[in-house]
Order: sequence, then structure tokens, then C-alpha cells
Amino acid sequence: MSAPRPEDQPNHDALRGPLETWLNQKNQSLLEEVIATWQLAMDRFHPDEALLAKLREAAGPAQAHPQDGSCPPAFAAALDLVEGATSQSDLLKRLLDGLAPLVERSALFILKQGLASLYAHRGYEANAPLKPGAVVPPSDLESVIQGLGRSLRKKGPGYSALLSVLSSYEAQDLAILPLRHKRKALALLLVDSGLRQKLDHPELVRALVLAASASLGSLAAGKDEPSQSLPQPIGAGTSASSAPTQMVPETIAAPPTVNLDPKTRAAAERLARVLVGDVELYFPEKVAQAHSQGNLYTLLRDELERSRATFVERFGEDLEAQHRIFTNTIVHQLCDGDASKLGRTPWP
Repeated sequence: MSAPRPEDQPNHDALRGPLETWLNQKNQSLLEEVIATWQLAMDRFHPDEALLAKLREAAGPAQAHPQDGSCPPAFAAALDLVEGATSQSDLLKRLLDGLAPLVERSALFILKQGLASLYAHRGYEANAPLKPGAVVPPSDLESVIQGLGRSLRKKGPGYSALLSVLSSYEAQDLAILPLRHKRKALALLLVDSGLRQKLDHPELVRALVLAASASLGSLAAGKDEPSQSLPQPIGAGTSASSAPTQMVPETIAAPPTVNLDPKTRAAAERLARVLVGDVELYFPEKVAQAHSQGNLYTLLRDELERSRATFVERFGEDLEAQHRIFTNTIVHQLCDGDASKLGRTPWP
């Protein structure tokens, strides 16, 4: 067959237009018919009674499922933790432990002389507190402290003030509740939803706080353990350990105001964390042994003395003797917040 001649090209172009138009119309009609048939079939696509009966028979008896909002097993475990506390500081640690499966983020603030000081936190930035000093409760938070409301559930000045110490990210849902003894608020618990849209169990959190308040009263009324001076809180962030970020004295009181420049304190705490972190990094077995035997200083005397000498060389013996920043960091990072695990030391 010979190739088309150039003079035939106009005839081909004239034929192509009507043919393409006809093909497009037929394709569109066919597509519309297919869609209509498919929709009609889908309208009849329902299981009949025979199939439903077979499915019910195969599934067996209907099982009772817990309704939304029912008590999860984690809450029962949290109650057991709180009720097993042996001291007030142990109680606050157990409260945070129990809350961990129920909320995304949590923090405790100690109340004293009208101020709220961060005690411990979970789920917030590792370097919290983000700024030194205590929080002056705004009016909405003061109402909760004074007992004019059982909790604070809305965003506002109170939430912003407490959150400013912990994080720059505001959650969508929150609850702030007081821990009371003899109708006096001694601490505030802040929980929020983190990256989630809402708190899953706000009423269970409140119930746990009420249980902690009741245990707090019992421990304060009849402590079996001798009175002891526990380490003062430090401004270091929480670590991956389950221990609280800071230790609270047995009277659940915030540390007294001291004349230490905030920048100096922050630098001292940062160096202490680095020095103690090196000990934890290079001697993990001895640290783990101290957790069970309670003799950290005996096991790591040389390493701790070298680290303390470095700290004192930078900030002076007087600062450490008065504020115990290095010692408190050891208790927090290596002793799970329990000063007894450090053992006897020659330090003042």
C-alpha cells in the first residue's frame, strides 16, 4: 500500500473530527450506563436474614463490653499505689506513677506563702522548669486554692501560669486539682491532654486526687517513721526514670526563699546534672546496685568525690554547703529521689 499523498491530508483531517466526536459521545453514554448499573446494584447489596443468622450463630453469645468511661484496670492499680504510700513524699511519687497510664502530661506544684513551686512533672519538656522561681496564682487558680471550686477545667490565666514553667505547647484539655489536708490546699496537680484532643478520664483523675488527699491526712496524723530532713527541691528537669523530678520535704512545703541569683543557680544545676550524668553513664552497674542496697556513696566514693571537687572548684564550697545543689542532683538522678540510698557522706 502506498503512503498517503500530501494532497490527501485535508480529507483525513475532515474525517477525524466527526469520528472523534462520535466516539466521545458513545464513551460518555457507556460510562453513564455503567455508573447507573453499579449504583442500582449497590442499593441491593444488603445481607439477607439467612446470612445474618449464620453470622450470629458463628459469633456465639454476645459479650458484655465495658461502656465508654468505665473504670479501667489502670485506675485500680493507681489506687493500690496511693494506698501503699509510706511517707508524704512517697505518696506524691506514687500519685504521679498512678496517673501515668491515665493522662498524657502531669505536674505537681507545692503551695506555700501564696506561691506555687514546681515539685515534679511527667511528659513535659525534659529541661523543665523552663524558668526559675515560683508562680503567683492568678484569680481563677486562687479560687481553686481557696476552695471556691473543686477544679479548674478551662484554659485561662491559671493554666497559662503553671504551663509557663513546663512547656510552650498548650494542650486542648486540662484539669487542675488541689490536694488538701484539713481543708487547706497543700499542692496543685496539673494534668492535660498533650497532643490529644481531650482527657480520657478526668473524673478518675479527680477520684485519685481525693484518695491521695485522704492518704495525705493519714500520713500526717500518724507517721511511723522518724522525722528527717529531706533534700530541698532542685530545678532540674525530669529524666527517663520513673522518679519525680524533685524531692519534697516531709511537711510538703516548698523550699525557703534563698538569695541565690537565678542565673547562677541555673548554671550550677546544669553543671551538676552533667557531672552526675557522667557517673551514671560510666558506672551503671554500681548505680543499679545502690538502688537495691542503698549505699551509693560507698560504691562510688572516688567518682563522686572527683565530680564534687569539680563542682566546688567552679562554684565554691559555700554555695554547695548552703544550697546542696550537687548533692540534691545525685539524690534525684542516681537514688530515685530517696536520700537514704546515698548513704553516709562526709559532706555538710
